[in-house]
Amino acid sequence: MPVGDVLLPTEYFMKSIRLLCVLMVCFTQIYAQQTDSVKVKELEEVNILEQRYRNTIERLPLTQGTYLFGGKKSEVINVLGADANIAEKTPRQIFAKVPGVFVYDMDGTGNQTNISTRGLDPHRGWEFNIRADGIITNSDMYAYPASHFSLPMEALQTIQLVRGTGSLQYGAQFGGMLNFISKQPDTTKAFNFETINSVGSFGLVSTYNGVSGKIGKLQYYGYFSRRRSDGYRDNSESNYGGEALGLIYQVSSKVTLKADFKHSKYIYHIPGPLTDSMFYANPRMSTRSRNYFNPTIYVPSFSADFRLSARTKASIVASAVLGDRNSVMFDKPSNVVDAIDPKTLQYANRQIDIDHFNSYSVEARLLHNYNIGKVSSILVTGVQLMNNDLNRQQLGKGTTGTDFDLSMTGDWVRDMHLKTKNFAFFAENRFAITSKFSVTPGIRVEVGESNLSGKIAYYDANQLPTTISHRFPLLGLNANYQLTQSQNIYAGFAQAYRPVVFKDIIPSATYEKIDKNLKDAYGYNAEIGYRGDTEHWKWDISAFMVQYNNRMGMTYGTETDGSFYYLRTNIGDSRTTGLETFIEYDTRLSQKSTLSIFTSTACMDGRYQDAAIRVGDKNVSVKGNKIETTPEWISRNGITFRYTKLSVTALYSYTAKSYADALNTVKPSVTGSVGLVSSYALLDINATYRLTKSMMVKLNINNLTNEQYFTKRPAFYPGPAVWSSDGRSVNLTFGLKM
Repeated sequence: MPVGDVLLPTEYFMKSIRLLCVLMVCFTQIYAQQTDSVKVKELEEVNILEQRYRNTIERLPLTQGTYLFGGKKSEVINVLGADANIAEKTPRQIFAKVPGVFVYDMDGTGNQTNISTRGLDPHRGWEFNIRADGIITNSDMYAYPASHFSLPMEALQTIQLVRGTGSLQYGAQFGGMLNFISKQPDTTKAFNFETINSVGSFGLVSTYNGVSGKIGKLQYYGYFSRRRSDGYRDNSESNYGGEALGLIYQVSSKVTLKADFKHSKYIYHIPGPLTDSMFYANPRMSTRSRNYFNPTIYVPSFSADFRLSARTKASIVASAVLGDRNSVMFDKPSNVVDAIDPKTLQYANRQIDIDHFNSYSVEARLLHNYNIGKVSSILVTGVQLMNNDLNRQQLGKGTTGTDFDLSMTGDWVRDMHLKTKNFAFFAENRFAITSKFSVTPGIRVEVGESNLSGKIAYYDANQLPTTISHRFPLLGLNANYQLTQSQNIYAGFAQAYRPVVFKDIIPSATYEKIDKNLKDAYGYNAEIGYRGDTEHWKWDISAFMVQYNNRMGMTYGTETDGSFYYLRTNIGDSRTTGLETFIEYDTRLSQKSTLSIFTSTACMDGRYQDAAIRVGDKNVSVKGNKIETTPEWISRNGITFRYTKLSVTALYSYTAKSYADALNTVKPSVTGSVGLVSSYALLDINATYRLTKSMMVKLNINNLTNEQYFTKRPAFYPGPAVWSSDGRSVNLTFGLKM
């Protein structure tokens, strides 16, 4: 059980702590020197960008609504003020000031944000508890935790990221919470209209149109978004659409009701996997012309907020994630050509796979301020109920055509349901021991089970684990010491777990077996950091450790008759330690201009501990090997110059090499499925000019040096091989408010 399973820090982690302490001392001395030399003087009037458009990063407050964030590592990205390429949601630009964010490019430009932190898996952000305005958007937290919902970045005001040490309040995810906050209704008018339109390289055309306003006690908002692109590679066009509508009714000063409906849909023409030789010969080439991916997701929600007293707040939200994940593909390795059969004069039949999502959740929360003697305290507690049913239909026989067509002949080879019911209770209490020092213990108890049913044509259903229990008591502790009003030292520890998901329990071939005693992955996050700001400086420097036990993988075995099989099981444990550093210097050059310089850098060491995987007919230990997709260095460094209404940012991003498999294979395989992922460095130039308070123009030059690179060799969708990232592109955006 994860409770009490606390492992001692590694030598690497201790070195990070010592380095952190040295940096703390240095910054404290800098602050002391600056404080001694401060002189009061009257500031002259300046004419620079409004504060809401400043490209800066903030921290979450002590409390927000019914959430408690004190003493936890958090970042708030001001999307409104970013010079970044929002039309295509370029993550390395949007998350530039969040150290350690790994970006995985797939699914076509701008369709989805695939990121991770601290050595976790970036596939559709499925190591995060992902939310939109506080509403869960993970497709199915217990069967397929990826988020297929896609928000237009033009609709956002901020992005909140809370690391895993703060996870107990909202989920059990190792990555923490990623919350996309929409623009708030304009309450000064009955009707407000905003339009943001972009054109760019590779046939990019994008339009976002939003309305909002206030009539009496009723606020409303909505948007309509469309984006089309031919894509960087051949046969990689995508067509996206998204809509939202929301109503907020102020019943009284103590009660607020909100109803919200969001929808996203896109069709991505998948250009196919590449071998290494194909990539280096022509990274824009395509090996598939008949493969398509199409998620259609609906996110309805209803919430109520209550101010029960001056000290007490409560909230309840009911929401759902509904829709389908559709794909039609010629799903073969990269070195298999999809060609017309000279005998039949037709292509081969394609494979149809469909996931039907039916995920429902209810979450009730309470925040209460109280005193125990002279100790002020804040209690946050609540419950979360989930009732999910993922219907996975796979290996359907599709058409021999070339367009997006989900029609098929015959029955599904796999037609399964994974139904989950889960109850969670959580509580955290902040105790202000002194005016400067506080501690926040917390607990989350998860109780539930997932039940598998259905058929697999090539496999005896009795050999599958039919019931998977989720029973985890998770503990956490955060502490905060306020050095000054603007500087603090924080530390935290929280246990986490990741349930066994659908792909872990469904054998993909007749020679695969599934361990009927599969266990959920569990472990913990630990961190200590120092953050603050002065007149010119802003920083957040932290050391972390992520312990990840019961990782999934494959081992090898033999039957009594001598035949072999691959067993999907828990292969062992891993640990990632590292240092995350954000430092920014901002100064005024003149009455009308400012200059800021920042570095956002993370160094990580992620390694397997006691673990073994199958290689041919043997099980091989991978103890000491590096974890897949965990580069030692991720560094983003930028400089922003502002002159009155103009803001220009140059961003240099570097990602070190990483490995695609637990064996740390360097030489690429014939198909490109394993091998080294080389380091890459990118340069972006972004500029925003605000003609008036209601009109702006944005220019983005992405990957200025036209670096040809790829970020990951995926183990499954969209195919184990090389997937090229975009070369140089230019976008022009125009925005208008009325």
